[in-house]
Amino acid sequence: MYSQGLINSDTQIEESQEFLDAFQARIDAEEKIEPNDVMPQAYKKMLVRQIAQHAHSEIVGMLPEGNWVTRAPSLRRKAALLAKVQDEGGHGLYLYSAAETLGVSREELTEQLVTGKAKFSSIFNYPTLSWADIGAIGWLVDGAAIMNQIPLCRCSYGPYARAMIRVCKEESFHQRQGYELMMSLAQGTEKQKQMAQDALNRWWWPSVMMFGPHDAESTHSDQSMRWKIKRFTNDDLRQKFINATVPQATFIDLKIPDKDLRWNDDKEGYDHGPIDWAEFWNVVKGNGPMARDRITARKKAWDEGEWVRDAAHAYAEKRRAEKIAAE
Repeated sequence: MYSQGLINSDTQIEESQEFLDAFQARIDAEEKIEPNDVMPQAYKKMLVRQIAQHAHSEIVGMLPEGNWVTRAPSLRRKAALLAKVQDEGGHGLYLYSAAETLGVSREELTEQLVTGKAKFSSIFNYPTLSWADIGAIGWLVDGAAIMNQIPLCRCSYGPYARAMIRVCKEESFHQRQGYELMMSLAQGTEKQKQMAQDALNRWWWPSVMMFGPHDAESTHSDQSMRWKIKRFTNDDLRQKFINATVPQATFIDLKIPDKDLRWNDDKEGYDHGPIDWAEFWNVVKGNGPMARDRITARKKAWDEGEWVRDAAHAYAEKRRAEKIAAE
């Protein structure tokens, strides 16, 4: 999709105020920044951090669902879940490729993940306890992801924006798949409906937390929006998600687990109860219920897949040598 060789990551320039102003003028004019363009180091660093975290989240996001593929209740459900997990793996690869255009290798990013230096979305540190959790993840987690990711299709960095177009199309399918699963359970037996409600109870607040801390406490939001990497604040996106999701829950007769949830005519949106930020930061710091298991699983896959990577590199070198000899 992209090539690490597109950019000379060692290029250094003097970042004078004139240069920074000219770069900001391009951003303000809605020009796309491309890999070979000269850009501020801080812009590049912010992109690498965000794209890497996004890629890691897609890869780790396969784990909560992957262990339900063989336990799905029908062949149709197995096929749909398997397709979704495959999509998420592809999303991770698109995003690692986009990060490579900024001069950072996939190996380096993966090393940061398996050693615990890199972050991924806090939502994937929660366990999937029942089949209904798969529906809740598709409906809520992927629904929240769509709210975050659709604006990224207009990100100022070209490779990231273009990668997100396909990602968002597939995430939309995932959200519909999850909601259809929750609808089926909610319209099933009383036990099935209770299973769906239990999943909603456990996944609602972690999904609301996915948008990150309040704007006043967000370290990177202001600069990210100035550079048009992000287009909306955390709180704006969180509000859009709540406004869209509450009517969906009402339609299938499930109750949002928030006793303070109220429609507010003045802001044309829902007021919600307090978010447990202590839990959020505890999970972000690596203390989530499944944090250790997720990293262990990724490290195991990375270590056991080393021979595949070595074989692929050896084959590529062989083909390169044959091509040179033929010339």
